[in-house]
Amino acid sequence: MNDAPASPSPAPPLASLLSDPGLARLDAYIAGGWRSAASGGRFSVHNPATGALLAEVADLGAAETEEAIAAAVRAQQGWAEETAKTRSAALKRWHALVLEHADDLATLITAECGKPRAEAVAEVAYGASFIEWFAEEAKRAYGEVIPTHNASQRIVVMKQPVGVVGAITPWNFPVAMITRKCAPALAVGCAVVLKPAEQTPLSALALAELANRAGLPAGVLNVVCGQDGPAMGAALTGSAEVRKITFTGSTEVGRILMRASAEHIKKVSLELGGNAPFIVFDDADLEAAVDGALASKFRNAGQTCVCANRIYAQSGIYDAFAARLAEKAAALRVGDGSAEGVQIGPLIEPAAVEKVARHVADATGKGAKVLTGGGPATAVGPLFFEPTVLRDVTSEMAVAREETFGPVAPVFRFEDEADVIAQANATEYGLAAYFYARDLGRVWRVAERLDYGMVGVNAGVIATELAPFGGVKQSGLGREGSRHGLEEFLEMKYVLMGGV
Repeated sequence: MNDAPASPSPAPPLASLLSDPGLARLDAYIAGGWRSAASGGRFSVHNPATGALLAEVADLGAAETEEAIAAAVRAQQGWAEETAKTRSAALKRWHALVLEHADDLATLITAECGKPRAEAVAEVAYGASFIEWFAEEAKRAYGEVIPTHNASQRIVVMKQPVGVVGAITPWNFPVAMITRKCAPALAVGCAVVLKPAEQTPLSALALAELANRAGLPAGVLNVVCGQDGPAMGAALTGSAEVRKITFTGSTEVGRILMRASAEHIKKVSLELGGNAPFIVFDDADLEAAVDGALASKFRNAGQTCVCANRIYAQSGIYDAFAARLAEKAAALRVGDGSAEGVQIGPLIEPAAVEKVARHVADATGKGAKVLTGGGPATAVGPLFFEPTVLRDVTSEMAVAREETFGPVAPVFRFEDEADVIAQANATEYGLAAYFYARDLGRVWRVAERLDYGMVGVNAGVIATELAPFGGVKQSGLGREGSRHGLEEFLEMKYVLMGGV
């Protein structure tokens, strides 16, 4: 349940915020139609920046999730039997509609998750890029003909859709995480049951409305929203008809879904927690490194799974780097994401503010020094936290071990390459890592030795639809985006043809 405090009065009706009021959908989307919960229950969606009530959305549960699974089962085979070109065309129509309604989608993102307007607009474009990419890749799910071992036989490998997919998405990228999962699944002929985060159902329902307008057949994409995530997730993992689970969220929940999926040996893709190191070597371009750290750390107020969580600066440039980072962080404007020029929006809920404050208190209590920020931005609102830079941070502090998921940049000092690689790899996570250096030999060595699924070299933002996104160790399984993302939704079938 969204714990954001309610304002004295609700926001204006959701539809009044949008150029196209038809995108203000408040009911679930199942089998090509809109429906409320069987119980009639609804749950509140609040704006985390203001606490204002945005909408009351249908509060579905396990029973309605099972209905959505049944609808997907009915639709999937017919969708798979369509030509790749037909599926591609439908996705291209969806892509065009998303771009056409980008302003409204960005408005919904900012309203329900607090992301600054500029970031929300960028997210819509990023989300749309996955639809476009996989619309094109739909026609490239190639099989193989393998040289035979027998002159009278032929060996053929077919690629076929895995079947019905259960997709569970987070609140911090309420458009892009949906399209990154649904677009490849739909492209190859799967049907999808999507469970968006309860904090951000409005973006998901608007995407479903646009998919409906694009002509996706009934039941091919279903969106079920509700507060009882464990029960709805159990319905997806417990169904023998759901052949694949794809999830973005915490490692803890990922473990639960993976265990539950074992009963039916489902295919599983998991994009889980991170503890990203950001390393700045003595030979780095200092200004570029500071800008990269700002982009990586403070995007979405630090609420991204790939944001820099531990910043390591080599001794020779430590003081200069920390001071310059603090100077630029102090200039970031905090406020309601819908206001002009805001760069740091709210955290998603009170528990997030409490965690960030606890990390800062733990660090300062053990000797870290605050260069800027350091506490909640209560003058702005209860869910805001000041952009914070800490220096003299050590491995004994909680920020070294735990993912902060907030606007706190802890700067650690290191002496040499071997030392910092060891520190960077000393975590159960392995999603993203970053480093800045100019020496070519060092670039190759460090890129190879960092135990992460993705590494940014002299770059603080790495996400693109063209590249495989995902982690190693307890940061997950599988990849999203790129041609590899298509394979996650395909099964390989070997056919031996005799009597040739």
